[in-house]
Amino acid sequence: MILDFLRKNVRLIGRHVFAASSTKRKPSVIRIIGSTCCIGGASALLTYHLLQRNEVHMAATGAVVSLPSVSRYMAEPITSRQVLQSNKNDMKCRMEELVLRIQHDFCRSLEAEENFGNKFLVDRWERKEGGGGITCVLQDGDVFEKAGVNISVVHGNLPKGAIQQMRSRGKQLAEGELPFFAVGVSAVIHPRNPMIPTIHFNYRYFEVTDSTGQKQWWFGGGTDLTPYYLNEDDAKHFHRTLKEACDPHDPTYYPKFKEWCDKYFFIPHRSESRGVGGIFFDDLDGPDAERAFEFVSSCAHSVIPSYMPLVRQHKNDAYGDRHRQWQLLRRGRYVEFNLIYDRGTKFGLYTPGARYESILMSLPLNAKWEYMNIPPQGTEEAIITEVLKKPKNWLNL
Repeated sequence: MILDFLRKNVRLIGRHVFAASSTKRKPSVIRIIGSTCCIGGASALLTYHLLQRNEVHMAATGAVVSLPSVSRYMAEPITSRQVLQSNKNDMKCRMEELVLRIQHDFCRSLEAEENFGNKFLVDRWERKEGGGGITCVLQDGDVFEKAGVNISVVHGNLPKGAIQQMRSRGKQLAEGELPFFAVGVSAVIHPRNPMIPTIHFNYRYFEVTDSTGQKQWWFGGGTDLTPYYLNEDDAKHFHRTLKEACDPHDPTYYPKFKEWCDKYFFIPHRSESRGVGGIFFDDLDGPDAERAFEFVSSCAHSVIPSYMPLVRQHKNDAYGDRHRQWQLLRRGRYVEFNLIYDRGTKFGLYTPGARYESILMSLPLNAKWEYMNIPPQGTEEAIITEVLKKPKNWLNL
């Protein structure tokens, strides 16, 4: 009986062995076979996430100094595999490998939560001005109404609008043509169940070279959570995971970038935050490129352990039409922020050859607006609204 089971499931077991070996841990065959035997593969999924969390911990503590070459991508890389392999020490290639890996692992984790086998549509595209990207979108799933996980690897000359935006942030950029290179991963997940929060994350690397050959580089990014209903345990878990990713690199990072996130994801015309925050940073060019990359890698690897437990905990929660209508109203706020204030959206729209389908991937499949919607005092809707009016210290630091 056991031998028959092994013959039927050899591919599934092999995938778990490969996943374990990619973290440089020696997998226990007994543990993997046992997990695969469980109903619905739930334990197999748990094993994958435990291995993934171990990798996050290793990255956060510095045990993983550089990202190893990987073969698990959602599509063929934008830069050829040969170039990536031949230039492992080049930050542009290292960052591209990182975002490819993050995209793959997050997409597969999301797909594993779908009950009826919904998969991501994978759209690899090229930009005639230079570079391209891989857009992955899952729509109309039973758990995720719309989920987008994109990477872009683009280069060319900076458009005037982007130059003006960067100078407004204090960047000293020379006159004339400014060749640039930008690579990043960005995701927005809109669940169907209103009890599951929306998550957004973005991690990116940017290089610009002036006419004298002088190069400037910096990293940016962050992860933030937008619940429709307040669950303080969820918010604390989310922020605690981000803090654990930040602290090994600099204990000042989490409080500083948490405050930055609260200020950035704020909707001035509504006088409220988009969600319960997270971390956000930009123009990070120190203490040096290596340590900045290690920090960004740690943050990117923290996405799965910060979010997927919340999905699993709430995806089967009961809800009614009142909850659904409130979710759609809050999504309207999400749209307002992204189209009016978000810097990444503006940069994408300013860039020649921009791929608007990918840029607007962050917008929900469904949203609504009502005139003067004010939740009655004491309701669950009023409670989350009050929290959004004033950022909260979720970890009591």
